[in-house]
Amino acid sequence: MKSPLFWKVSTLLGCILLLLIPLFMVSNLISERVSYRNDVENTLRQSTSGPQQLVGPLIAIPVTEIYYKIEEKKKVEYKRSYLHFLLPDTLLIEGNQRVESRSIGIYDGQIWNNELSIKAQFTTEKLAQLKGETITLGQPFITVGVGDARGIGAVNVSKIGDETLVVEPGSGVSGQLPGVHIPLTSKVMASKTFALDMTLNLAGTGSFSVVPVGRSSELTLNSNWPHPGFMGDYLPVKHQISASGFQAHWQSSWFANNLESQFSDGEIPEWHAIPAFSVTVATPADQYQLTDRAIKYAILLITLTFMAFFVFETLTGLRLHPMQYLLVGLSLVLFYLVLLALSEHVGFTKAWITASLVGVLMNGVYLQAVLKSGKRSGMFVLALLGLDVVMWFLLRSEDSALLLGSAVLALALFTVMYLTRHFDWYSLSQAKRAVPPTDVDNDAMRIWK
Repeated sequence: MKSPLFWKVSTLLGCILLLLIPLFMVSNLISERVSYRNDVENTLRQSTSGPQQLVGPLIAIPVTEIYYKIEEKKKVEYKRSYLHFLLPDTLLIEGNQRVESRSIGIYDGQIWNNELSIKAQFTTEKLAQLKGETITLGQPFITVGVGDARGIGAVNVSKIGDETLVVEPGSGVSGQLPGVHIPLTSKVMASKTFALDMTLNLAGTGSFSVVPVGRSSELTLNSNWPHPGFMGDYLPVKHQISASGFQAHWQSSWFANNLESQFSDGEIPEWHAIPAFSVTVATPADQYQLTDRAIKYAILLITLTFMAFFVFETLTGLRLHPMQYLLVGLSLVLFYLVLLALSEHVGFTKAWITASLVGVLMNGVYLQAVLKSGKRSGMFVLALLGLDVVMWFLLRSEDSALLLGSAVLALALFTVMYLTRHFDWYSLSQAKRAVPPTDVDNDAMRIWK
């Protein structure tokens, strides 16, 4: 406990723990700014429309069935009504997506608009199985469901034969399924097969999904947004992403998804739980995510800086006060605050460069007086600038971040070991003995010379 080395190391650890307080405050500030940004996204969603899931087109046929039960030795008649869904044999959807950024204050959000071309092929032969003396069929209609009806724009349907179809609001299906429906005439249903060709403008925010209701379903989507997030139950079979946007193609069939079982008679499926092709307009790693990741390396940066000062003290004999350690540590914490503030206005890269230069300038002027040498302060400033460059690559290289971080630690440890390879650490851990006063008469008896 009387070792100077012990108290020196303990003091430095205490300084690092003390610097955790301002680091924690900066981290909380990042969370608050993220919350403000999320509020902007919610405001856009409330003002326009939310995520969209396209279900259909399906043919829905109202069915009324009469059945009998024996109750108390009497034959009692009952009726039940339900929708029988007829799924398409083939479903082909092609879409052009245009994404626009909307700003509220200093925060941005994205709104997209899809121009969809929908082609579906239906076979009506299975309807013969529904006919019977106890079964009455109502007027069939085509239903197309979406996630948020506010995003529905223009809807156009081509003629089937010589029959003109009329689009009506509402999906016509009970349950939480907004959308549109198209009444079908008996003439259309009398044909064994018919094709539906329609266009739909659909706007939304966040994700866009398509339920592959066809026996064979395909979706092709072209977008001007270069940051897609492919999610959901099916990844695209092929996709291309460039700086100008992306193109993706999905494909599935009943052999893979068994989707026909979701539409059993008398059961209304949980629309939002049905497997679907999905893509989201993802926000790339923004300044808040990058700053939050950067602050996770703050302790590493501070520790390496304090280690460099400690080795400098050990080799030169120049003593630094704990307050000087703290001031340099606070300048490193200030780097993250300046980074956060600037990145909201000029972007993360420019903010990182500016914050690094500010930190270099502050520490360069301060260390020149503390270390009593412009050359020494210049070496430390260059070392700090090098650490900022390393941290930049750590943030940008997610796949190799662990490898790069391990290499930095190994290099730092090797540097300390090399510089102190001839140093006597016991000279620091032992208290200095008092030298007896010099006396001319007993000069021959002195122990310390």
